[in-house]
Amino acid sequence: MRLRTWFLASVALTLLLATGVAGAMAGVWWSDRGIELGAAALLQRDAAAQAEEVGRARLNAEEQLIAMTVRMAELQARLLRLDALGERLVGMARLDGGEFDFSRPPPVGGPEQALEAAYERPGFLAELDRLADYIGKREQQLEVLESLLANRKLQEQADLTGHPLEHGWLSSPFGRRSDPFTGRLAMHDGVDLAGKAGADFMSVAAGVVTFAGSRKGYGKLVEVNHGGGYVTRYAHARDLDVKVGDIVKKGQTLGKIGSSGRSTGPHVHFEVRLNGKVVNPAHYLNRKHG
Repeated sequence: MRLRTWFLASVALTLLLATGVAGAMAGVWWSDRGIELGAAALLQRDAAAQAEEVGRARLNAEEQLIAMTVRMAELQARLLRLDALGERLVGMARLDGGEFDFSRPPPVGGPEQALEAAYERPGFLAELDRLADYIGKREQQLEVLESLLANRKLQEQADLTGHPLEHGWLSSPFGRRSDPFTGRLAMHDGVDLAGKAGADFMSVAAGVVTFAGSRKGYGKLVEVNHGGGYVTRYAHARDLDVKVGDIVKKGQTLGKIGSSGRSTGPHVHFEVRLNGKVVNPAHYLNRKHG
């Protein structure tokens, strides 16, 4: 009886210990499983966050690429306009095309100066920088060319050269002559240029109109001050197209050929005065620019 009791107690103790060990092992398994599930969830959230960040970076890169593409197109269009303007200015200025050749990059040079640890910019950005630098050089060329052209135009406008009539002929020279009304020897202060009545007569240089009206002996007269002491007069007009204070350009119409005043027929009496003294206009009529 005592042996049976001891046996049953041993069996019960063994079962109890086995149950405890199994429970402990189950607890450890569920703990490890929980850790694995938690780590997997963290990895999934991290992967999702990284994917979102990559998406934002890609969108930003695409926006920058579009902006840079537009910028490059603007620079290229600007360069084409500059080249076209440069070629047109070369033609207007009558310069040697080789001096300002807009079909190739401007010549540059100098010794190579290596930079330590030079930063290599991405190809697209480097192309933008190259275009911007190229356009900057073109703009410098055009500024020089524009200055040359402006100076040349100003000089051409200021020079007393050319003829006040498009079609005409010298009917009386400068200097001593027989007066056409009295026959006596007299001084002729200008030259007479015969032309068709009603045709235009023009200013031989840029200036300001200082007189436009009738004056004794001259008939209808236009006087233009060109600066530097030079004044020109255009007399015997039929009609005047300018008034006092007008700024006139070289070749601008001043009036119509007539025979007003002391005149025997349609012509322009043309005078040139330097510092108040008459000079022979023939020198300016026959002089070429420059």
